[in-house]
Amino acid sequence: MRLSCLKIHDLRRETDIRGKKYVKKDEKPICPKCFEKTCANTCAECKRPIGVDAKELHHKNRYWHESCFRCAKCYKGLASEPFNARDDGKIMCGKCGAIQDGNRCQGCYKVVLPGTQNVEYKNKVWHEDCFKCFECKQPIRTKSFLTKGDDIYCTSCHDTKFAKKCFHCKKVGEGSRSRSAPGGSATRITQWHSECFVCHTCRKPLADTRFTSHENNVYCVDCFKTDVAKKCHGCKNPITGFGHGTNVVNYEGYSWHEYCFNCKKCSLTLANKRFVIKADNIYCPDCAKKV
Repeated sequence: MRLSCLKIHDLRRETDIRGKKYVKKDEKPICPKCFEKTCANTCAECKRPIGVDAKELHHKNRYWHESCFRCAKCYKGLASEPFNARDDGKIMCGKCGAIQDGNRCQGCYKVVLPGTQNVEYKNKVWHEDCFKCFECKQPIRTKSFLTKGDDIYCTSCHDTKFAKKCFHCKKVGEGSRSRSAPGGSATRITQWHSECFVCHTCRKPLADTRFTSHENNVYCVDCFKTDVAKKCHGCKNPITGFGHGTNVVNYEGYSWHEYCFNCKKCSLTLANKRFVIKADNIYCPDCAKKV
């Protein structure tokens, strides 16, 4: 018996398909080419026939190529993803559908049914169990929460991740205040508990008093002068950086107040000028020739 291809639209024409690929339609063998022309379903997206070798998806009497079954808004492929079939015929992913409808959970993108436990915040809605901390993933429920951008955090995770910690004890707590702590060539703004903000040497509280810092420690003015500050090579007094003594000259391990950096003989100020050192004293070039 001769095996032939049955064309549905024209029963008089037949094609010999012995040894070739074919499909059955109503128990009749049909070659792939004829199947696409006469029997294949039309893709709802690209309007082309869905051939024998293509993977076909269907929903409510509509058909798609696998690659055509995608979100109408973000074009994400939905072959193995949850989707939302809208009344206007569009297919959307859960996220785009939630944005479009405004009544879907922002966590799982499923519909929030009337009467179910839910959380509303800034015109958005979540199932109660979907309203979770972005960090620890635990439901917030009746606990307090904080936000960072579009993310939601329980207070514990927010403090751990974002809250400023006391510069001294490294803990987060109430009563911390911002302090300007001069250090090097820049000013560092650090956070301290009031009880931690004390002189490193005498433990005197430094709130509302003058202070300075050195190597990550803070000092009252008196302790800084006595224990930390360099001594001026000229006047032998501490160089504190306060008031008139703000500007300092450093040279080969020695330091001077700017106002002390003067010629030993004529007292000419030598800051930003040429000078000569002889026997630990500084001179202007003219006086150095006479010494």
